[in-house]
Amino acid sequence: MTGAQNLTLKILAGHLSAGRLVPGEEVDLSVDQILIEDATGSMTALQFEALGADRVAVPLAVMYVDHNVLQIDDKNMDEHRYLRTFSARYGVRYSRPGNGICHYVHLERFARPGGLLVGADSHSTMAGAVGMFAVGAGGLDVAVAMAGYGFSLECPEVVKVELRGELPAWVQSKDVILELLRRYGVRGGVGRVFEFAGEGVAALSVTDRGTICNMITELGATAAVFPADGRTREWLAAQQREEDYVPLAADEGAAYDEDEVVELSELEPLIAKPSSPGNVVPVREVAGTGTVQVCVGSSVNSSYEDLATAAAVLRENIVHPRVEMTVTPGSRQILDTIARSGVYLDFVAAGARMLEPVCGPCIGVGQAPSRGEPSVRTFNRNFPGRSGTDGDEVYLCSPATAAATALAGEISDPRALGEPPTIAPAPSDPSMDDRQILSPPPPDEARTVEIVRGPNIVPPPEGEPLPTALEGRVVVVVEDDVSTGDMAPDGALGMSLWSNIPECAKFMFRRQDPGFHDRALEWGGGFIVGGHNYGQGSSREHAALAPLHLGIRAVVAKSFARIHRRNLVSQGILPLLFVDERDYGRINEGDAWKIGAVREAVEAGETGLAAKGDGGEIRLEVRLSPREREILLAGGTLKYLRESGRKPVGAAEGDGASAGSKDPKSGGSS
Repeated sequence: MTGAQNLTLKILAGHLSAGRLVPGEEVDLSVDQILIEDATGSMTALQFEALGADRVAVPLAVMYVDHNVLQIDDKNMDEHRYLRTFSARYGVRYSRPGNGICHYVHLERFARPGGLLVGADSHSTMAGAVGMFAVGAGGLDVAVAMAGYGFSLECPEVVKVELRGELPAWVQSKDVILELLRRYGVRGGVGRVFEFAGEGVAALSVTDRGTICNMITELGATAAVFPADGRTREWLAAQQREEDYVPLAADEGAAYDEDEVVELSELEPLIAKPSSPGNVVPVREVAGTGTVQVCVGSSVNSSYEDLATAAAVLRENIVHPRVEMTVTPGSRQILDTIARSGVYLDFVAAGARMLEPVCGPCIGVGQAPSRGEPSVRTFNRNFPGRSGTDGDEVYLCSPATAAATALAGEISDPRALGEPPTIAPAPSDPSMDDRQILSPPPPDEARTVEIVRGPNIVPPPEGEPLPTALEGRVVVVVEDDVSTGDMAPDGALGMSLWSNIPECAKFMFRRQDPGFHDRALEWGGGFIVGGHNYGQGSSREHAALAPLHLGIRAVVAKSFARIHRRNLVSQGILPLLFVDERDYGRINEGDAWKIGAVREAVEAGETGLAAKGDGGEIRLEVRLSPREREILLAGGTLKYLRESGRKPVGAAEGDGASAGSKDPKSGGSS
C-alpha cells in the first residue's frame, strides 16, 4: 500500500498474507498472539485437537481460567484439569484460577504495540489500548489460527475518533465509551474499527484506553485501536516491559472512512439503563432512582485507578444501609496494589465486599441481584438476565458514579459531591509475579503429557455438507438484539455446561421460549428466525453449536452480529437475510418451509433464495465470501480444512509458548 495510512491499516498491512485491504473484502492475516479463556476454552481446545496439530503454531498463546471458578460441583475443576493438561501438551501458557481476568492480565503482561491478537472472547479488543489490533472470534476460528492457518476477516471500515480537550472533574473514560454508545447504539459499529487520535488521547492512561477498547465491542465493532505513545511507554515501563514499546501512530494526512469528534470537556457522567449498553442517558436524568446493589470492577473498570477512585469517594463513609456493594479487582497484580496502597482497607471499612479477581458477577456467577430492583454496575453488558436474575434491572456507569450511588442508596451524579477526592498513589513497585502463569514443558516432554478429560468434556457436533434443499419448520421467532447469552446461558449452572453441548443446548432461548429445545428435537430441527443484530454480545460459539446439535441448518434474520454470523458459517449453519424486512412480521412458529436449490445457489455464488410454504413466499438473500461458500458446502470449517488439503502457513520459530522475539509484530513479552 502507498500513501499516508491510518494506524489500523498499518497494522493490518503488516500481517496481511492474502487479499486486499478494501472494506468488505475478506483478508487473511498472520497472528502473533492467541487469548483463550476457560468458558470458551474447552470447545476451542477440543476443536484444536480435531485439527490434528502437534503444537501451537503462533508465537504466544495463553489460556486464562477466570469464568468457571465457583466450583459448586466437580464440573469446573474437571474443566480446569482438562485445560491445564491441554495447555501443557500443546504449548499454551496457563493462567491459573485467581490470577486475574483475561483482558487485564493480557494487557498487563503480554499485549504489545503493532501486534495482532485473536481472542476467544469478544472483549479481547481491550488490548487495543497499547496499539495492538485485537479482535474477538469464535473458538473454532481461534483454534484454526492457533494451529497456524492464520485468521480471516472481512476488512473493516476505519472510523477516526478525534478526542479533543480533557475530561472534566468526575467524568471518566467509561463516559467516553458510553457517549459513543449513545451515538451509535449496539449496531452502529458493525464492520468498523474505531481508531482514536487527537490531543485528548494523551490525557487518557492505558487503563482508561482499555475501558474504551473493552466496550467497543458493545457497538458491534470489530476492534478499537489507540496509538502507542508516551503514555504507552510509561505503562509498559511500569510493567517492566519497556523493551516491548514501539511508537505507533497514523501517518499525517491519513484517510479514514468516517470521522467522529468527541469534545471531552463537554462530556458529563452517563449511564446505560436496562437492558442494553446502548440505552444511554445522562446520569442526572435518572438520579434519585433507588438501588439495592452496586458492583465495581470485574471485566472492565477494575484497574487500580478505577478502584482507587471509588475507594476515595467512600473513604471515611459507609455504604448506604439498603445497598450491597461488591468490588472485583481485575488481576492479582491489581489486588496486590490496592492492598498495599490502602485502597483495599478503604473499601472494607466502608462495608464493601471484596471479591477475588475473576469475572464473577459480570457473567452471572454470584451476586445476582433481586428481581426488578435496580443494580448499578461498572460492567460492560446489561443484557436481560445476564446478571443471573430473570427480570433484572441493571444499569452501567463509571466507578465514580457507582461509588456516589453506593453512598446515597440511589443513582447519583458524582458532581454533586463537590471537589473530587485525592486518589491514593499506586505503589511505585507493583508486584510482577508471573509464577501463576504456568509455562508448558518443551515439545519433546510435552508429547508425554496425558490430557485429563472429565465426563463433562464432550466433543462438539460437526456440521454436514450443505444439502440440495433445506426443508423444515420454523422452530422459533425471536426479537431484535437477541444476544448469544440467550442461546448459551450465563451463570454458574449454565456456564458449567459449556463443555457439553447437548446439555448446554437445553438452555437455548429459555428466556424467549422454554419449549424451544424439546420442540427442535421433536421436529428434527428446522429454521430459526430473528430480528436485527441477531447474536449480539459474546463470542461464545456455543450459540452456534447448540442449534447445530438440535438440527438447525439455517438462521434467517434482519441482520447479524459479526462474530455470531461467522460462528454459524464455521459450524456449517447457513445465515440468511430478509430481502424485505417486513416479511419478518408474516412468519409464525410452526410454519413449514422449503428453500430449494440452496446448494446450487451457494456453489454458483448467487445471492437470491426463497422460502416457500405456509404464508406464501419469503424472499431471502445469502451473502457469502468465496471461502465461506466453500466452508458451508463442506459442512463447516473442520471439514473444509480436511477436504481442501489446505496446510498451515507455518509454525513459529522455536517453542510456540515462548516469549517470542522483540520484533514489533511478534507476540512475546518479558
